[in-house]
This record gives sequence, structure tokens and C-alpha cells, in this order.
Amino acid sequence: MNMDNLTINTLRILSAEAVEKANSGHPGLPLGAAPMAYTLWGKVMNHDSKNPNWINRDRFILSAGHGSALLYSLLHVFDYGITKEDLENFRQIDSKTPGHPEYRHTVGVETTTGPLGQGLANSVGMAMAEAHLAATFNTENEKIIDHYTYVICGDGDMMEGVGYEATSLAGTLGLGKLIVLYDSNSITIEGGTDLAFREDVMKRFDAQGWETFEVEDGNDVEKIYEMITKAKKNLDKPSLIKITTEIGFGSPSKQGKSAAHGAPLGADDLKGTKEYFNWTEEDFVVPKDVKTHMEKVIANGHKSFKDWEKLYEGYKKNNPELAKKFESYFNLELPMDYLESDEFWNFDKGVSTRVASGMIINRLSEKLPNLIGGSADLAPSNNTYMKNREDFSKENYKGTNLRFGVREHAMAAAINGLYLHGGLRPYGGTFFIFSDYMKPSMRLSALMELPVTYILTHDSIGVGEDGPTHQPIEQSAMLRALPNFNLFRPCDARETAAAWYSSLTSKKTPTGLALTRQDLPLLEGTGKDAIRGGYIVKKEKAELQMILLASGSEVQLVYEVADLLEAKGIGTRVVSMPCFSLFEKQSKEYKEEVLPKSITKRLAVEAGSELGWYKYVGLDGDVIAMEGFGASGPGEELFKKFGFTVENVLEKALKL
Repeated sequence: MNMDNLTINTLRILSAEAVEKANSGHPGLPLGAAPMAYTLWGKVMNHDSKNPNWINRDRFILSAGHGSALLYSLLHVFDYGITKEDLENFRQIDSKTPGHPEYRHTVGVETTTGPLGQGLANSVGMAMAEAHLAATFNTENEKIIDHYTYVICGDGDMMEGVGYEATSLAGTLGLGKLIVLYDSNSITIEGGTDLAFREDVMKRFDAQGWETFEVEDGNDVEKIYEMITKAKKNLDKPSLIKITTEIGFGSPSKQGKSAAHGAPLGADDLKGTKEYFNWTEEDFVVPKDVKTHMEKVIANGHKSFKDWEKLYEGYKKNNPELAKKFESYFNLELPMDYLESDEFWNFDKGVSTRVASGMIINRLSEKLPNLIGGSADLAPSNNTYMKNREDFSKENYKGTNLRFGVREHAMAAAINGLYLHGGLRPYGGTFFIFSDYMKPSMRLSALMELPVTYILTHDSIGVGEDGPTHQPIEQSAMLRALPNFNLFRPCDARETAAAWYSSLTSKKTPTGLALTRQDLPLLEGTGKDAIRGGYIVKKEKAELQMILLASGSEVQLVYEVADLLEAKGIGTRVVSMPCFSLFEKQSKEYKEEVLPKSITKRLAVEAGSELGWYKYVGLDGDVIAMEGFGASGPGEELFKKFGFTVENVLEKALKL
């Protein structure tokens, strides 16, 4: 047996053994897709296990994340630090080999995958990042950013809507360094793909502007290598290589069947599989010949890194200022002097918080060159456009204004990919209501600890005439319930600056900015303290008897009511609560200072769901919120219709 096939079979058997020992997992994909994975990792990709974070490494994404045993076997054989014991602990608590690949958890995993289509969409963001950074930093003789993004995906990835959106965008942008290997095994959990999926995927990708190739035998390493090599030559189009495989290849009873997808082979079938491949090694043992072979392959990868390192040393000597800028990008340096300055925090007048955000973005565009972002076809409404910057397009990868089109889900996934690549600070904007479309990707932002920024405008019934289809109600509660996610709903321009400050300085938490369509006044007492999530914006004059809490546009409302209550001799405090999650991170002493337990007369006001507010008002308090969907009509009239008036808030407060 030649060494390529022996190494491929090693990957197959290690994967099947890991699933068997865990009594849980997906052996079918590793058995079928090991040849394409080995060809990619062993013959094509530039990567170095000694320097897994090498800036110019080729990126690899296993979008079909359920096949994680294959990825861990690759990381083991390629010496990325995954040990025999790690494979034996596949899918066990606190192991380095969780059920689906997890970014930050396992060295060599570029992104968290498992929800199908997400990895494919992340890859588009990574390829966008490579194209932009290459256009920004490469010189005629020194290409310090010059790598590919490779994906292995399956039939399920091809069915998911986020994949459709993302590949359409990739074709439009002509991302020629994106190459997708499509593991076409024609099997899903329920049976053959023809039960629910009969389209011609190749024609779809042709129509989307991709170059397409086909390998009819998934075990033909030479043909797979040939097609990848051809794909690499076309830098004007992304490439899809359809590779026909058999799920569970080598399994006596499960090859080509859905039974191979999501359950262990079983002891007898695993034994038969080993016999099929003439496998005689002990469990989880890599043959000596494979180890020797892999030492040479790994050494080649390390040589690629050393060659690049030498190239970069010359680059620094020849282009010192550009190199300094390059390193500032990848270190994600911030202009902290500017972020602490009056220029960043000051505003002349009240404006809608979406306009305030747009002003801040354009201020930042002068100070933060690696800021990159855009909107899902709503830039004029979301105020996401950087006026002094060019558009990112197939014709101009230097641009930093991103045009995502009407593709909210792909936008959010691509933003994750842009950040994962390194060197850039991405943001994306849409209407708050369409966070529903983005939720799966936003959840992965939080899970992967990616401090990206989501701009979510038109945040309440203040949307007005567009009606209930476009008026967020439960979205705030949804994102507040998401672990490791900061939803910031600012009440004026200064709090919007605080939201941006919080997002930019965040290390591992994504931020959503829920912003108004309507103008809001600048309120006395607002400012940088908003980064604490909740703070006193208006202190009581008389002895404290009542606390009014609100976020966003409703803060001005309770501000007015507080004056009326003070006039009646009721000492009233106004607390702005722009971000629940940040407030929860404050000390017990600070929270007691803002919301003393002794004051039980509390009223919260928000034009959204009441969920979450009772934690702060308690059983003796009350909440004025939306109890159903909104309606179509002018925004000011809708606030009156649904009880967000001075009169109603005052009446409720007095009843307490």
C-alpha cells in the first residue's frame, strides 16, 4: 500500500475508533471524506503545526462539523497537539475533542461549526479578509498576505439557506482564493438526498459566478489534487469541487447508508472495517511508516512558515511604515487617546441614535483604519456607510464599505469570518427586527467569543408606519437571554458613544446596538458611565422613595415623569439601563448603590417585551411594556396608543 493510502486509512480508523469509544458521533463522513481531507492538508495547504496562528496560513473549515472526528484525527497526525488520549476522550467533558469543532477550545480549529451552512458562510468572510488585507499590504515584490481558504462541506451545508446567501455573495465578489470541496455522498439522516434535495448543485454554483469542477471517485487522490490545483489558478472566481463519495466507506454493513451518519459502527462492523483496510494496529495507534512520512510532510509545512518569515523580515526593512501598520492591524490596536477624548464623546444636539452611530462610525473611520463593515442593503437607514472610504468590491478589494445585499444571515456569518481571519474589526447593520434572521450567527459570535458589532436600527414601535412586521417586540429579550452577548439600547447620542466604546474595547463579547429611528434629546446626566450597563442619570431631590428604570427612547419619558413626581414631594431616581449584561458584571456594592434594596417602589418602562425587567423592579414593582405586537401608524401616535405617555407612566407610578 502506498503511503498516501496508508495515511488516509489511518485517519479513517482513528476517527471510527474515537466514535466507537465515545459510543457517540458521526463515523460516516470521516470514512468517506478522508482522502480529500488528506490531499488538502498533506499536499496542498500551507500550514505549520509549530506555528498554528501563522498569519499567512491557509485556512481550513470543516463546515460539516459533525465529522469532527476527522478533523481531530488530522490534528493528531499533523502534530497540532491532539494526543492519542485526546482522541480516546472524544466527546467527553472537558476534553480537547468536543462533539463539534470549537474555536478557542482546540488548537487548529479555525471556527466553530456544527450548525450546517455556518462554516461555509464563515469562509466567505475569511476570503474577504484575505482579499482586503492583500490589497492593502502587499507590494509588487512582497506578497505577505497570499493564502487560500478551503472548506469541506456536505449535502446538508448545500441545503441550508445561509449557504445559498453566502455563496451568492462570494460569486458576486469574485473571491478566487475560496475553494470549497463538496463531499457529495447523497445521504442525509432520513435517507437518500433525493427525498428532499434534487437540484443540480453544479449549475447553481455556475449561476452564482463560481468555477466548478468534479471528481467522480472520492478515493482518487490524484484527481482530487489535480482539481484543487486547477481551482487555485483561477483568481477571478471562487471554486466548487464536487467530489462523489460513499458515506461510511469500508464499513461492511453501513457503507452508502444513512445508518453510517450519526451512530457508532458497532464493534462487529468496526472490526469488519479494519479488515477491509487490512488494519492490524492496536486501537488509536498510528503506524510507524505513517509517522515517518508525516515528519516529512510536517517539515515541509514548517519550511513554508520559515520562508514567509524571511519574506516578512525583508518586507519590514523595505516598508517600515507599512509593516508597522500591518502589525497594528493584527494586534487590533485601538486609538485609546481618541476614545477617551471629548471629540469622541461630544455632540452638539439630540439626534436619533442611528444617526449618532453613523456619526461615530465616520469619526472612527478617520482613526481606525482596520474598521470594516456595512449593511444588508440598508446603509442609508442604518447609517453604516463610511463617507471617506471606498466600497469593497470585485474591482476594488481595498475598500472597507461592505455591500452585503439583502443577505442578513450571510452577513452575520461573514462578519464572524472576517474577525476570525484576524487583522480586522468588522461590523454589520440591519433593522433590529431582522436579528431574527441573524440569530444563529449571532449566537456563534457569542459562543466563539468574537467581539464583533451588530448595528440594529429601528428598535421599537417607533418604526411607525411600516407596522408590526417591522417593529421589534421580543428581540431585546431574545438577545439579552443570549450568554456572552451585550445588547446595548442607548437613550441618546452620548450613550451611543458609550455603546461603541464598550464594543471596541470588548475582548471576547459581541455587542448589539439597538438604535432608534426617531430623534432623541441629549439628556443631562448621560455619558461614559453607561458602559457600566446601568447607572443613575437623574438623582432624586427629595428623600428617595421611587426608582424609574428605562432604556433607549423611554428614558426621556421617565425623565419627565420624575420631575412631576418630585413636584408632588416623591423623591424619584431615574436609572438608565442600556445594557443588562454589563450591569450584571458590576460589583454588588455598585448595584446596591444604583438600586438600593430598601426602595421597592420601582417602575420600568420599555417599548418591548417585559421579560427581564422584573429582576430589577421586584415583586412590588411594575413594568410598562408591550403586551402584544405593534401596529401601523405614525410612531408618535403608536407610543400614545400603547401607553408610553407621561400621563400613563405617572398614573402607574402613583399607584405604587
